[in-house]
Formats: sequence, C-alpha cells, structure tokens
Amino acid sequence: MGTGGPRRGEGPPDGGWGWAVLGACFVVTGFAYGFPKAVSVFFRALMRDFGAGYSDTAWVSSIMLAMLYGTGPVSSILVTRFGCRPVMLVGGLLASAGMVLASFARRLLELYLTAGVLTGLGLALNFQPSLIMLGLYFDRRRPLANGLAAAGSPVFLSALSPLGQQLLERFGWRGGFLLLGGLLLHCCACGALMRPPGPGPRRGGSVCGAAREVQAEAEAESQGLSPSAAPAGRARRRRLLDVAVCADRAFAVYAVTKFLMALGLFVPAILLVNYAKDAGVPDADAAFLLSIVGFVDIVARPACGALAGLARLRPHVADLFSLALLANGLTDLSSARARSYGALVAFCVAFGLSYGMVGALQFEVLMAAVGAPRFPSALGLVLLIEAVAVLIGPPSAGHLVDALKSYEVIFYLAGSEVVLAGLFMAVANCCLRRSRDAPPSPGTKGGASDSEDAEAQGDSEPLPTQEPSGLEALELLSPGAGPSEPEVEAEPEPGLDPESV
Repeated sequence: MGTGGPRRGEGPPDGGWGWAVLGACFVVTGFAYGFPKAVSVFFRALMRDFGAGYSDTAWVSSIMLAMLYGTGPVSSILVTRFGCRPVMLVGGLLASAGMVLASFARRLLELYLTAGVLTGLGLALNFQPSLIMLGLYFDRRRPLANGLAAAGSPVFLSALSPLGQQLLERFGWRGGFLLLGGLLLHCCACGALMRPPGPGPRRGGSVCGAAREVQAEAEAESQGLSPSAAPAGRARRRRLLDVAVCADRAFAVYAVTKFLMALGLFVPAILLVNYAKDAGVPDADAAFLLSIVGFVDIVARPACGALAGLARLRPHVADLFSLALLANGLTDLSSARARSYGALVAFCVAFGLSYGMVGALQFEVLMAAVGAPRFPSALGLVLLIEAVAVLIGPPSAGHLVDALKSYEVIFYLAGSEVVLAGLFMAVANCCLRRSRDAPPSPGTKGGASDSEDAEAQGDSEPLPTQEPSGLEALELLSPGAGPSEPEVEAEPEPGLDPESV
C-alpha cells in the first residue's frame, strides 16, 4: 500500500521532489476548502446589486461545495483515464475561468453556473489528484504529509477572507471576482509540479502512471505472478471507476463513518457566530471566535499528522480517528449550554483541536483501508457520499433553528451524530480486527481449506474455465502445484511470457 516507484523494490521516495508535491497539495487543499467560504464576504454586495435575499445568494457557495464533493467519481474517472497532471491543469483553468466569467454576471443564475458550477468543478479536479500524488510520494512519512497538506484549509481560510474584503472595498465585487480568478491560476502551477516519482518516464506519459503500474502489479500479485509479469494491456483494461471497492468491509465502515460525521461535524462552526451573538456577545468578539478555531486548527493538523506517523501509533491510525471524532462530538455536547464568552472560547479551543485531528487523519485512514491502487476510486466515492451528508446536515440545522428559535438542540444533535460516527468506527474496527485474527476453521471458506480444495479439484478433474483468484491462483501457479500447473500454462494470458509463470 502506498507504493509508487517504477519498480517494486524502490517504493515512494518519502522526500525529495515529494516536498514540492506536498507544497502544491497544501495550496490546492487551501483553495478547495477555503475558497467557497471566503466568497461569502461578497454576499452583502451581491444582495444589494441583484436585489436578492441571503439564502438565494448563499447558493453560490453551496453549489461550489456540492460540486467539490459531488463530482468525486467524475474526477476519479478522469484521473484514471488521463492522469493527474492533465486533470489538474484543466481544473485550474476551469476554476479561474469560472470566477472571471462571474465578474460579468448580470443575474444570479449566471453566478450559479460560473462561480458555482464551473469554479466548483475546477477545484474538485485539483483537489482529488493532489491527494493521489501525495500518496505516491510518501509512505513512511505519509501521516505527517497528510497533516501538513490539510493545514492549507485553515491557513487559506484565514488569508482569503481578509483578502476578499480588501478587494471588495477597493475594486467592488466584480473586480474582486476577476482578481480572484487570476489567483486561482496558481492551481495550474501546482498541477505542473505533479511529475511521477522515481527516475524515468511513466507509461503513457501521465503523472499517475505510477498509480497505474501499482494497480497492474497488484492484479498480477493477486494471481500469483511476479510484479514484472503484469501485462502492459492490463492497466489499460482496468475499470475507470472501481465500484467493487464498495464490497470491501473496511471501505464500507469508513463510508458509513464519514456520512454520519459529515451530518454534524460542520454545523457548530457554521452556527457559532450567530450562537454567540444570540448569547449577548458583541459582534466583533463573536467574529473572533472563528479566528480562534482557525488558529488552533492550523497547529493541530500537522501536529496530529506527526503524532500519527510514529512507529507505535501508525498501525492504530483508525483508532486515533475514532478518538478524534469522539472528542469533537463530546465537545459539542458539553458546550451546548455555554453562554459566557470564556466558555465559548474554551469551546473554540477544544473544537479546533479535535476538528484539526479529524481533518489530518481522515484521508490517511482511507489510504490505509483500501491501499494505493484503489484509493482514487475510493476517494471519489467517499466524496460523493460526503456531498449527500453535507447537503442534508447544515440546511436541516438551519431549518431547526428557525423553527425552535434555539441553538441548544442543534449542538446536541450535531454532537450526537459525530459521537455516533466515532463509536461506530471504533466498534466496527474492533470486529474487523477480530475477524482477521481469528484462525480459519477446517472446512470453512476463506482459509487454507480453499487452496486444499483447489488442489484436490486439480488432481481429480479439469479446472473450470474461469480465472482463479487469491490463494487458489497462488497454489495453482506455484512450482509445486502438481498436475494443475500445466493446465494454467496451456492458456497463458495474452501478452504474458509463459516463462514468467
């Protein structure tokens, strides 16, 4: 898992040009998560010019976030088909073009299509390939790399919001959109940095050629072949989107956890300022609460990544993720009745710490669960699932606030959902660990009896025409497999040297 070198024995460099890739991933992550929120500083001017309400104007950011999460499978397919670098270059151009065209908009619908759909799609086409490349360059230091890359979100949010305010005051919202569109061209520069790890060009010249080779090698190993025996056409015949990863129990556990987490994780941060104002906190002090969350988040993400990379804690990264979810949910529950400013500051510190831990570990857990070959498809599917939860959670919380005229119930509900996500993942991981450690009983499927049955079948009757897999293929293709070996050699796979079997 996580290997991306040109040959099996080399592995990821864990440094070198990988630090440039990490810097690019830091910038792309900052734009992807910070830009949709920073655009909100222009909402008041948009409401005045278009004569619209806040809810209608806020759809610009909502559509942008929906495109960022919901187009995950599309990004996976494009990365698998064309590679990371071309997809990121096109994504940077789309993100920039969306904001430039939005500066000429005359109706809100035009803003939805340009700043919402086009820019959101461009950010999505940059975000996912950057994470894939990060996994190809780092293995031993990957938790630290993920933590440092995730720190781009609070850093860019803290920088883009005041920058947008300055652009609005000096150039208006149209000039601000135009200049922000030019700023998004930096995503193209980040995409240009995504060259393959290791010496020599990759097959097809794509940035993600290493990922394709890893997948071909994994398929060859699953059939008992040497990695070098993987045919060149095998990678080209692979599925553009590996939906079979949904059958993996570890992925299913992670997907359910992410759905439950996304229902309540973002709600307290969205309602925090209004909650503080409702408690009697002055406007300036209420706005500063979000800055406290951002400052703590900036420190928490790389620190948690470095902690998860320790040799003793690396195998337990999923347990650390569960603890981070539990800490975040319990923080919401314990602060639901906080009314004083000191209590709210304490909540922001605890929330920023646990929120940063969740952000630093979430993609590391997915990489460890599915491995590098299936990570592009798994990431796209997870982002789609998260998009559904994001579209359900915060809007539902807003409707409840309007109906109940109270924020207390919202904090209890959001905290309960995040706690449930942490408990579910902890219990499910414990069950998966026990099922892996349990010795197979003789006569049950999935144990050594499968290979014995395969040998017995090979001794007594011809093998079925379908391709063997797993331990069966390993037994059939091993030198001591007995009479079943000639049958495998009789029908070699196209493009495969029979001597390599």
